[in-house]
Amino acid sequence: MSIDIADLRGTIVPRSDQINSEQLLAGPKTITISDVRAGSQEQPVILHYEGDEGRPYKPCLTMRKVLVFTWGEDGRQWIGKSMTLFNDPEVRFGGQTVGGIRISHLSDIEKDVKISLTATKGKKALHTIQRLEIVRLADVIRAINAATNRSGMDAAKALAKQLTAQEDIDAALQAYTARAAALRAKAEPVKQPEPEPALTPGPDEDDSNPF
Repeated sequence: MSIDIADLRGTIVPRSDQINSEQLLAGPKTITISDVRAGSQEQPVILHYEGDEGRPYKPCLTMRKVLVFTWGEDGRQWIGKSMTLFNDPEVRFGGQTVGGIRISHLSDIEKDVKISLTATKGKKALHTIQRLEIVRLADVIRAINAATNRSGMDAAKALAKQLTAQEDIDAALQAYTARAAALRAKAEPVKQPEPEPALTPGPDEDDSNPF
């Protein structure tokens, strides 16, 4: 396995057949659904996403309620939509606080949604789902081409980090590299040719006749 020391999150991924809340300790993750399948009785819904590497998202009962409420009951219509997952350390199971995966953002909703759902016996918890603005490759390329200085390039880079498909990320990186090279070349001062030294006649030379 090739290890990128600039991003060591891959070294803490637990061996599992699904995405684990521990994978989200370093921060939220935005995924785009590529397939929806039926699972087991305990985990009836399996959400495959772009780049899941065999570790799909299997939403718990509470998050399945959120998805049905926001995206509808037809799981086939969820394909192509995106969500942001995060680690909620306050999730309880079996009377203990164990942490778990929760959804913070969803694409394809008109506005933020607040849903009160059962958390434990006799108690409910309010879940706020924010509207996820989807960044497309075309948006990133447009921002890269429009950048004229470092701040513009930094803004384009921040936008590119929101892409989820690897092919889009690769295309954005290629465009970013090319644009950065063009801006560097433009910023470099043009070297002026050095003037030729003036010829002055020696004591025995006549400058009116060089031969």
